[in-house]
Amino acid sequence: MLGYDISWAGFNIIEVMSSSKFTCKRIGYLAASQCFHPDSELLMLTTNMIRKDLNSQNQYDAGVALSGLSCFISPDLSRDLANDIMTLMSSTKPYLRMKAVLMMYKVFLRYPEALKPAFPKLKEKLEDPDPGVQSAAVNVVCELARKNPKNYLPLAPVFFKLMTTSTNNWMLIKIIKLVSDVVCLY
Repeated sequence: MLGYDISWAGFNIIEVMSSSKFTCKRIGYLAASQCFHPDSELLMLTTNMIRKDLNSQNQYDAGVALSGLSCFISPDLSRDLANDIMTLMSSTKPYLRMKAVLMMYKVFLRYPEALKPAFPKLKEKLEDPDPGVQSAAVNVVCELARKNPKNYLPLAPVFFKLMTTSTNNWMLIKIIKLVSDVVCLY
């Protein structure tokens, strides 16, 4: 923060992240998102605490954990927490489903082996009843398809259905870009 090294405060940040009060927990995750990086040695101490927050009954605890985690996720955290994040993709709360879908993109970047087991759930979220979750899933698939568009050709019927039924213009633009990338391959 402001260029000062505050690595000395890492343990204090972790302590605040583990607070039972949401306001303290939020400040802790904010500080962690600003101070920790994927190579931080302290991250291995946070795995179980983050898992506990992700599995919390309070959607805001899980939401703040997902938001903070997106800034400092490492390959080890991705591997250890991928199943917990995939579970949140099936939450009854659209707020958590959307955040979990977006977080899975970061997990895929750090731990590509998570893509295979998570892909069916991601495909399912393309047809989610909540437009925010649906839009998040389209964004994740579009970003993944930038690296290898032909892998996403089997999703063409789903994208066609979205193009004919959706009123979200930004999502439609993303889908059209994706379809044009896939068509250029053939």
